[in-house]
Amino acid sequence: MVLIRWVLGRQDIRLLQRRRSLLLTLAAIVFAVLLFCEFFIYHIVIFQCSWPELKTTAHGAQEPLLKAMFLADTHLLGERRGHWLDKLRREWQMERAFQTALWWLQPEVIFILGDIFDEGKWSSSQAWADDVQRFQKMFRHPSHMQLKVVAGNHDIGFHYQMSEYRVKRFEKVFSPERLFSWKGVNFVMVNSVALEGDGCDICSQAEAELVEISHKLNCSREVQGSDQCGDGQWLPWSAPVLLQHYPLYRISDANCSGDDAAPPEERSIPFEERYDVLSREASQKLLWWLQPRLVLSGHTHSACEVLHAGGVPEISIPSFSWRNRNNPSFIMGSLTSRDYALSKCYLPFEDTVLTTYCGAAGFVLVLVLAHFECLASPFLFGWNLLRMPTPTTRFFLDLRELPSKPWQWAEQETTAA
Repeated sequence: MVLIRWVLGRQDIRLLQRRRSLLLTLAAIVFAVLLFCEFFIYHIVIFQCSWPELKTTAHGAQEPLLKAMFLADTHLLGERRGHWLDKLRREWQMERAFQTALWWLQPEVIFILGDIFDEGKWSSSQAWADDVQRFQKMFRHPSHMQLKVVAGNHDIGFHYQMSEYRVKRFEKVFSPERLFSWKGVNFVMVNSVALEGDGCDICSQAEAELVEISHKLNCSREVQGSDQCGDGQWLPWSAPVLLQHYPLYRISDANCSGDDAAPPEERSIPFEERYDVLSREASQKLLWWLQPRLVLSGHTHSACEVLHAGGVPEISIPSFSWRNRNNPSFIMGSLTSRDYALSKCYLPFEDTVLTTYCGAAGFVLVLVLAHFECLASPFLFGWNLLRMPTPTTRFFLDLRELPSKPWQWAEQETTAA
């Protein structure tokens, strides 16, 4: 009796040890997968990005180089739209991607080209304050880096929703600055939602600001002390970089290409002026007033490169969020007062992360089933499969069982009878 109890006790101990070993193995797998999908994958992907190099200038003069990062359409969800899990997942993705990019790339200035929030056009004062707090946590940055933000239609509403209150609320948080100059590079940040051209108060004020900026830029081309420009603070002479949410007017995305362009079935759909893109008139005004050397925009959530009249290139930046596309990205720019070079940095693909999780879940399930003997070991299953006789091997096995002498066949049949 004592011997039986001792044997049963040994079996229980072994069973507990096996289960503890299984739990430790499962915990290690889950921890490793979470660490990879939620942290390491961002470092692995963004580490491969590098700042573009400028071509050597003809004079060989070394100009100050500005490293700028451009992204668009983060669309932080508010209290009305989206499931809480959707909000948590996508915001964690953007926070990790942004913080990892700052850590590896060390940009000097970051520009976000509108639609920072998804529900700014109708959010209450409290909801707005909560959204701003989340944004400041996600897109926190060191004091030596500057963050500049352009208004989008989801931040202050489309033209028919836009109000003085919403515009002031946005500018109170993100500054109403329209002209920003650093290291000899001029950036003009436009409230493109206000370029409706219908003479509304906000629209008239926006156009007046742009005319004033145009005057300052024109004065930077003149000789200091000229009668028209006076003795005020002068901008460095450099054709500006135009930053806005709406793209300049184009018929559609039919000529856009690349992995992060709009899906082929959507590229030929005509754009609606003042909704998908700026009006033709507003676009011509911006190009005439500001004479930019480069235009960067967002809004469409897809990439596109367009060459406007006068050879002015425009690049539409894809959305930074998994909520809007599987392969988000941002633009890295190396700029001087005379030249610039751009490159694109992709974030981890959402389907890569989901596939990793699904594969890990399948592997864990196999381990659990094998532990409880609900599933044969893969090695045992493969060995048994190899040992299974095929029709050919079965024929030769049957031949081996026949008598070696012909006269023994008759004896065998007689015995059988």
